[in-house]
Amino acid sequence: MARAHVIAIIDDDPSAREATQRLVRSLGHKTQVFSSAEEYLQSDGQPPACLITDLHMPGMSGIDLQDRLIADGCRVPMIFVTAYFEEQVEAQAMEAGAYGFLRKPFDDESFVECLDKALNRRPAKQ
Repeated sequence: MARAHVIAIIDDDPSAREATQRLVRSLGHKTQVFSSAEEYLQSDGQPPACLITDLHMPGMSGIDLQDRLIADGCRVPMIFVTAYFEEQVEAQAMEAGAYGFLRKPFDDESFVECLDKALNRRPAKQ
């Protein structure tokens, strides 16, 4: 079995956060969950192997978080999830290095593919 990684999940929707956490754990990984980007930034510890974040959240958005992490020199692989498709925002996230941009509700197979690419740091197809 592959090595278990720590995956951070950021989503303001508790049911979406819990569903993603269950899926990640079913793949054998450990999770850290946060209800906001600000909560994630205030946490201490090592950066996760991958960060899965909702795009639209109160306060700091997922894109704002990506910008902040890049500015801070943190290049943790990121996967975005959103209920609202915005082609320009998706292009911005992918151009900045995101490994996936999934629309809720996403299917498990697409999620697993994105997570595998992120953990193995293989570029996402655009």
